[in-house]
Amino acid sequence: MNHPGMLRESQTAGSLGEAYAPAPPVNLEQTGLPFFFLVELTAKILFKGGPQRQGELVDRIRLLPGALEPVLAFMRAEHLIEVQPRTQGDPAHAAGKDFTFALTDMGRQRAIDAMDRSQYAGPAPVSLQAYERQVRLQSMADVEVTREDITRVFEGVVLKPDLLDQFGAAMNSRRASFVYGPAGAGKTFIAERLIGLLEGGIYIPHAILVDGEVIQVYDPLVHTTRTDTHTPHSQLERRGFSDARWVACERPVVLCGGELSLSMLDLQFDAEARYYNAPPQVKANNGLLIIDDLGRQLAEPRAIMNRWIVPMDRQVDYLSLHTGNKFRVPFDVNLVFSTNLQPSALADEAFLRRLGYKIHVGPIDASDYEGIFRQECESLGIPFTPEGLAYVLQRHQREERPLLACTPRDLLGQLRDQARFRSLRPEMSESLLDWAWNNYFVRN
Repeated sequence: MNHPGMLRESQTAGSLGEAYAPAPPVNLEQTGLPFFFLVELTAKILFKGGPQRQGELVDRIRLLPGALEPVLAFMRAEHLIEVQPRTQGDPAHAAGKDFTFALTDMGRQRAIDAMDRSQYAGPAPVSLQAYERQVRLQSMADVEVTREDITRVFEGVVLKPDLLDQFGAAMNSRRASFVYGPAGAGKTFIAERLIGLLEGGIYIPHAILVDGEVIQVYDPLVHTTRTDTHTPHSQLERRGFSDARWVACERPVVLCGGELSLSMLDLQFDAEARYYNAPPQVKANNGLLIIDDLGRQLAEPRAIMNRWIVPMDRQVDYLSLHTGNKFRVPFDVNLVFSTNLQPSALADEAFLRRLGYKIHVGPIDASDYEGIFRQECESLGIPFTPEGLAYVLQRHQREERPLLACTPRDLLGQLRDQARFRSLRPEMSESLLDWAWNNYFVRN
């Protein structure tokens, strides 16, 4: 897997290998944020957290002292904060940190007014321009997938080589892929495993600021932080390290299923907290976005697919604030549609031409079916027998059921469950296989 190896201007090498760490702003101007936004953010942090030392404030706002000190100086001059001395017995006093900052009555009122506009009181956001620049530096266009990569990621998985070749080429194309086939064929399993091809870390901002509005991007439910980065003990030690407003993460994979609606693809405004949550395609930037179970959403499939025409063509998306202001964000994702339906039932020819790859994942042959059966038997601790497999294949043939990748795992899982219930040794006997088969398949 190859990534660019040249550092760009204003970037410093981080400990993520080839990924680029945003340089920490050493002064107020380099933050890219309005001065009074930082004043109100500091006031809200003090309002929520109580009196704090400068180092504690630096840790919470994720800015170096050189960027924060002008804000604190202004707030002191305007009587928004006051300095409270520490007592002689306080450990902070012994360490030379013998004062804390606390809001005055005027400062508390300023914080309350700011909270009415937005209750966001987390790490300082980054500017939209900084976000666009970082996404470009980490672009999926610089990720190259080879046959060795896909062989490694799918090691031990029973798949035809030509199918692996299709997925490998699709990951290099930077174009959307349409994966279709019957339920249970393994489409979602394959799509989710593709994230293993996207090696190398990226940086994701806690939030971005657009027209004075905060949009939260980092999501711990979606983004996996990396553990191979150096973490200074406090923000006071971060000079020379990456900008702490960004989180070092693995490339993300975002899966949207039948719950997906068109409104979810817009900014989500929290009317109570009064700031935004980024939509899934923004959280998936520099990674993989899977639209699973296409055709089972409440919205029409064509409407969902048409939503992606501009992002697929131009690699940008357009979002709107509740004020009506519209702005552009990068769209740097490998987009994968997965469906049980035929492509022609979901989109017209004009849209299908925009898709780089149409990949059919269908029933498997008896050889691959046996391979999966053996793997699942080993995983579940059930002795494999050729006679048991032959009996299952006869049932498939007799009832004209296709050989799907999911069936061995599901059948053997139910066989094991019944054997445990009856205090029997799990084995591929005809009686246990019949029970699992009749329990698993729906009767007309």
